[in-house]
Amino acid sequence: MSAIRVVMVDDSQLARDVLRDILTNDGDIEIVGEAANGQEAIDMARHLAPQLITMDLNMPVMDGLSAIEEIMHTKGVPILVISDRSDAETAYQALEVGALEVLPKPTLDSEDAERLRARVRLLSGVAVITRLRRRPPPSPPLTEFPVASPCPAATRHYQRIVAIACSTGGPQALARLLSKLPQNFPAPIMIAQHISPGFIEGMATWLGTLCALPVSVAKEGERIAPGHIYLSPSESNLCVTPQHRFRLLPSSQGALYRPSCDVLLHSAASVYGPDTIGVILTGMGRDGVRGLRAIQLAGGTTLAQDEASSVIYGMNQEAVNAGVIQKVVALSDLPEQLLHEVGSPHPSRREPQ
Repeated sequence: MSAIRVVMVDDSQLARDVLRDILTNDGDIEIVGEAANGQEAIDMARHLAPQLITMDLNMPVMDGLSAIEEIMHTKGVPILVISDRSDAETAYQALEVGALEVLPKPTLDSEDAERLRARVRLLSGVAVITRLRRRPPPSPPLTEFPVASPCPAATRHYQRIVAIACSTGGPQALARLLSKLPQNFPAPIMIAQHISPGFIEGMATWLGTLCALPVSVAKEGERIAPGHIYLSPSESNLCVTPQHRFRLLPSSQGALYRPSCDVLLHSAASVYGPDTIGVILTGMGRDGVRGLRAIQLAGGTTLAQDEASSVIYGMNQEAVNAGVIQKVVALSDLPEQLLHEVGSPHPSRREPQ
């Protein structure tokens, strides 16, 4: 089996040395080119036929964001952004123009190194498409949701809740999904996205520029509000309490996926039961399957992104194969489906508590 052809792009020779040592450790990844700026990266992408490019963002001559947009315009190549945590917001703009995933600059720690090699192996096989140079303006949100009559006796001001699980390809999918929801979407949306420490605030800021709904990282003890998008911190697992507040639990030592999708989904099922809408998007692994089973057993609704619209058909495929998904939906149809679910009477729905 031939080695995976990789081009590394970083203006720091030291950073390239570290990355080269990590990637070539097992012999199945070959560095076919090293670029010190975005312009060199574009030339190497054209002439070296790499199967993947690792891309820094802050570089002289041409920055990484401009290089990604140009590469994806001329001939799409899988691109993995490897950058400082201080560039988190820019990194998510890179996903918007075609990069597949964002990781922090690596160290020689064996666990981090193996995780990076695994990402390169996975992403090098992803089929990407050549994109238009100009980004289209954001699609307008769907038609405003009718405002429900207030229930003065309720201690929570929403009926149903949405809990979303996602991993590789998740940020792009979330951007397409959440940007289509109207400003008065009546349910809170809670998200567990596998992400490296230090990048979640940048992701929240980026999504906030695209969505009509407010977006924030959930905080310990925060009261859950309707029409708000909450992201789980990367360093903690997000849970909900019967008092309709958030609780942040530390991730277990050696956890493969952080934050845990299963923890969020299972917690939502235990508190909201049949009022829970669980959604699993693109990503690798099995995280989320057990949580969706809990939602299904509690009488809630379970949805999965379809294969055709997924960057990685992994987590969602595992959930479908496990029989815990009620409906498989194309990403473009998910906003309408969520509007339908939050507006449809549930057969076993209870009154808000």
